[in-house]
Parts: sequence; structure tokens; C-alpha cells
Amino acid sequence: MADSPDPALAKRSAPGGPRAVLEASAAAAARGDPASLAIVLETEGSTYVRPGAMALFGARDGQVGWLSGGCIEPDIELRAQDAAQSQGIEWMDIDTRSDEDLFAGSAVGCRGRLRLALLPLAALREWPALIDEWRRGHGDLQIDLRSHGALAATVGDERMRWTLAVNTPPWASAETAQWKLEVPAPPSVLVFGAGPETPTLLPLLRTLGWVVTLVERRSRWSAAGALADHAIERSPAQALATARPHDAALVMHHHFDLDREALEHLAESANGQQIGFVGLLGPVRRREDLFRVLPASAQASLAPRLHSPIGLKLGGEGPEAIALSIAAQLQTHRHGEP
Repeated sequence: MADSPDPALAKRSAPGGPRAVLEASAAAAARGDPASLAIVLETEGSTYVRPGAMALFGARDGQVGWLSGGCIEPDIELRAQDAAQSQGIEWMDIDTRSDEDLFAGSAVGCRGRLRLALLPLAALREWPALIDEWRRGHGDLQIDLRSHGALAATVGDERMRWTLAVNTPPWASAETAQWKLEVPAPPSVLVFGAGPETPTLLPLLRTLGWVVTLVERRSRWSAAGALADHAIERSPAQALATARPHDAALVMHHHFDLDREALEHLAESANGQQIGFVGLLGPVRRREDLFRVLPASAQASLAPRLHSPIGLKLGGEGPEAIALSIAAQLQTHRHGEP
């Protein structure tokens, strides 16, 4: 029997969501690509995205992110090229609410309106450093854009300002408009222990935009660290001592004493805060057995935060179905759904 996961499985997937767009935009800006970042300023009616959504055009590796099901991206890409060439802001007002649009050549039929700003990344020299702060969880990305070309972006204590060339937006209400947009910091999850679910779970979480840290000291599972953003081959106490705030922790060693150790440390405060979502893999009976060997103080601390058994009841069997159910529950928690 093999002593570690199949090396072919230990290949890290690309991140998704806003994280994918912003990280790609930082890389494009650092390289000097003729790229533009499209930002949704306003929406009306039925649209694929909300204000604050972004997509990158003109980067070396191609388009990153979507603002529709693919029907309006070709037009946006053309305007993005204009922004990159002029080094100024381009505006777009895309309205697909009319009956005629249902039978137009593009057959968009979304019954919505998007108003966009296209920002030339080559004109935003400090952008990569700012996005690095965002990726590290130092704060949400706050964007303040004004119709006369003033742009400010803030993450935590870092604030950047630019003034870009601009024409008047093509909609009358925007002559002296100001847009304040926010992109939350990427959610972060600590995964204590690798196992059969790991090859599906960790890439899936990254694809959903989570920053994934695997805490695993067993050599048998060391290759699984390549699936995560970060791999920590240390104790739970040492992993929790890192400065980055975490939104969730999963305890899934398939090993009773290692799970007990992780739960005991998760019960304590790390850097003055507790992780609000703790998921435990395994049946109810196993949770009860673990709680019997935990100190009373740890039980009291964990009880209101513990989700056990972890995972939504989606149906199916096996590690892949379990991984999907865990990812689904984390997404539900992240977005405040009941």
C-alpha cells in the first residue's frame, strides 16, 4: 500500500472568485501588461453580478473573471484595450433590458443594466503592493472612484491615490458622481489534518476563493501540502500563533488524539481572538467521545462554535461527496445563509 497520497493529485489549483481577479491584476500590473480592470459601479434589473464585481482583460494569461455569462465580455475587452492604450478611465453603460435585446444578434436577454469603469493597470503603480496586503488578510479592499478621475484604494492602514485621465461618463447622472465599493478580504481556513477528502476539498476551496492553510505533521500526508496555499508542519498551537486572522477551522485528521489536540487549542484564544467556525469531521458519537476527554473550559468554549458532523446533507458517499458537503457548508457560513 502506498505510504502517501498519489503525487499526481498534489497539484495546486488556481484560486477563483474575486481573489483570482485581484491576484491576476496585481501580477499583470507588476509585469507591465497592457491590461485593464473592469469594475461594476452600478446595476439595475437582472444582472450576473453586483456592484464591486471585477474582471481583468488584456493580461498575458488572458481574461480572468466574468461579469456575465460570456455575452458581453467581447465588447468589454475592446473597450479595455482602449483604456490600456490611453492610460485613462473608460466607461461603459451596458443595457439589455429592452424587448429588442432578446432577439438581437448577441441574444443577451439578461434584462439588466451594468455601468462599468475600466482602469488601466499600468497607471496604478502601487496596485500590486496593495493587493498583497489584501491577500494577506490585512483588511477589505475599499475603492473610492469619482467621475472626474480621482481614485483611492485602501486596505487596512494602506491607502493609495491616483488621478487618471478621463472623459465624462456616458450617463447624465454621473457627471459629478462618486462610487464607494468594497471587496471583502479573502476568507481563510485552517485545515487540521489531511486525509482521503483532501485532494478534492483543498482545490475546491481555493477555487471558491478561500485561502487554505493545511496543518499536518505526519509524513504520510506531507505531499498534500502542495494542494494548499500554505502548509504548516507544526503543532496546532504553533499554527494558531500566526498573525493572519482565520474565518474557519476544520479538524479532520482521522486520528482521535490529533483531533483532540487541535480542538483543545482551538478552544483557546489566539492573538486575542477565537475562530468563529470550527468544523469536526466524523459522526456524533466520535464528537461525544472527544468532548469527554476535553477540559470543561474547552467544551464550553467550543460548543457555540462547533459544527459537527461537518458538512451539509447533500447526498452521496465517499471522500469526494464529503469534501463537497464541507465546502458547501463553509460557503453557506461565509455568506450568512441560514
